Amino acid sequence: MEKSDELKASAQSALQGGDFARGRDLALKALESAPDDQEALYMAAVAHRYCREYDKADAVLSHLHAVSPEFGRAWQETGHLLRDRGDGDAAVAAYARAVKFNPALEASWRAQADLLASAGRTAEANAAMQQSQRLRALPRELVAVTNHLHEGRVLRAEQICRAFLLEHPRNVEGMRLLAQIGIKLGILDDAEFLLESAVSFEPDNVQLRLDYMDALRRRQKFARAREEAEALYARDPDSPLFQSHLAVESMQTGDYERAFSLFDRVLEKLPSDPATLTSRGHALKTTGRTEEAVDSYRAAFAAKPDHGDAWYALANLKTYRFTDDEMAAMREQAARADLAFMDRVHLSFALGKALEDREAYEESFGFYEQGNALKRAQTRYSADQMSEELAKQREICTRDLFAKHEGSGHPAPDPIFILGLPRAGSTLLEQILASHSQVDGTLELPNILSLAHRLRGRKAGQSRYPEILHDLPGERLAQFGEEFIENTRVHRAGAPFFIDKMPNNFRHIGLIHLILPNATIIDARRDPMDCCFSGFKQLFAEGQEFTYGLTEVGRYYADYVELMDHWDRVLPGKVLRVNHEDVLDDLEGQVRRILDHCGLPFEQACVEFHKTDRAVRTASSEQVRRPINRSGQGAWKPYEPWLGDLKAALQGVGAQA
Repeated sequence: MEKSDELKASAQSALQGGDFARGRDLALKALESAPDDQEALYMAAVAHRYCREYDKADAVLSHLHAVSPEFGRAWQETGHLLRDRGDGDAAVAAYARAVKFNPALEASWRAQADLLASAGRTAEANAAMQQSQRLRALPRELVAVTNHLHEGRVLRAEQICRAFLLEHPRNVEGMRLLAQIGIKLGILDDAEFLLESAVSFEPDNVQLRLDYMDALRRRQKFARAREEAEALYARDPDSPLFQSHLAVESMQTGDYERAFSLFDRVLEKLPSDPATLTSRGHALKTTGRTEEAVDSYRAAFAAKPDHGDAWYALANLKTYRFTDDEMAAMREQAARADLAFMDRVHLSFALGKALEDREAYEESFGFYEQGNALKRAQTRYSADQMSEELAKQREICTRDLFAKHEGSGHPAPDPIFILGLPRAGSTLLEQILASHSQVDGTLELPNILSLAHRLRGRKAGQSRYPEILHDLPGERLAQFGEEFIENTRVHRAGAPFFIDKMPNNFRHIGLIHLILPNATIIDARRDPMDCCFSGFKQLFAEGQEFTYGLTEVGRYYADYVELMDHWDRVLPGKVLRVNHEDVLDDLEGQVRRILDHCGLPFEQACVEFHKTDRAVRTASSEQVRRPINRSGQGAWKPYEPWLGDLKAALQGVGAQA
């Protein structure tokens, strides 16, 4: 690695000195030992272009896009290559993709402006030039922060941004960037505070308000996010941008009629806008209007055939079957070399599901694996790091810890935590419990995960959590519990109990017990192969990075079982385990068992859960609107020839762990 780093440093010096042939040779030498090295590939591409070796530059860039599909500078270099070859339209598209992935690339904005002006596209040229001028006017520290942030060097970006804000504490762009960093790191409360402060300094800054709205939504403060959307809408009620944002925030607060009205107004002006048609489809799906959702999704990809989001949304209904013409259209788009990254991801998962429905399992697996491989490259998830994190919970959260804090925490019995792995049947359990007159269904609430982030502390690589649990005084634990009850009240509708269905909360059962000792905890568990393969087939809106690889998801399941066994030992009787297969075998018996554990009387509505009229926002929304069925059991078996890595990772985990 040291030799490769030396070669890259020498290559960079040669390029900066104008010796492109030597820079090329050094970069290619570095690639011999590290063929997927992002920086070496980038320098090789630049050098090939300056040496007028355009075909070689093109080949290196194709490799680089495959390795790092969202690397903005790689798309900028593609733009430069296409421009030098005289393909202005394609160059503009490449530059646009570059600034989508890294908006700090001033050269891409400037090159776009020049090419657009030459093509007579004056308005677009002016907009690009304004972005170029904005970047040139920014303090160089903030340009560097933006570059680091969008190239994945988040901690370095944070370091520079904090130092800049110490000198310029009221700089709103610095505050906005630090908030973006906070969101990347999951520190949502800090991001909200920064943006709220920045908006108070520049209340007319639309981008700040849009970012603030996003932070509020991420914190699931939907009422406040809607207030912000209403304020923007009041400025210009005819703006499709403001109409669209208000429609989305109206959905989040459950006002679907307002959302539909606003979507219709956007579509009056932009009748073929694929993003609006897709968002409208999501709203229709959530409210159970499936046929109308299908029509909206189909209209979206009819308007833009490569709009992967709409194709995947149809597949994600789980009940839709694609026509032969739609299959052909998806294949045509997937074959395009210039397909955008997320469109390729969406289409890969959609084709995987479509081919599964046609029992073409080998080709189906190929597309599922392709989609997962793309997401793995994007997320850079580390199974080793996750194993260490969960092992730390087992090491620190001991019987002694809970004995020391016995009697502490907030006494409210209101929360019912349903946790485990995604695709394990938790949405079904939520629908069963939310059908009870004394229970409110809510969402996958981020509050426990956010608290765990806060307890980690500020020092990069030096987490204080979970060790800090030993040192927290009883009144502090009670305060955290009270804050959880108060901050989640916005999601409730007046019932004495409510559900938090965030699956990842299983990592923090110790924390939950310390701050809310009377809360109910239910572990939704499913057969390991069924659960893991179902997760592998699912493209999640965000998070759940462990599902994007067979080894990764298998290891995560094994680590989860080991941690749940630990919780059973140190908190005996605290967690009720509900196996999905037992619910399928004896629905009423398991319903009575769950209600007994929650201290609730039996109600027939819980058995007839599919009749309950409520918005369901997860991937299982269509399944829980139908009576109990076994359609997902054994779905992995036709794929068994390709699941060796998953089986190996699950070795030692029982068939029904």
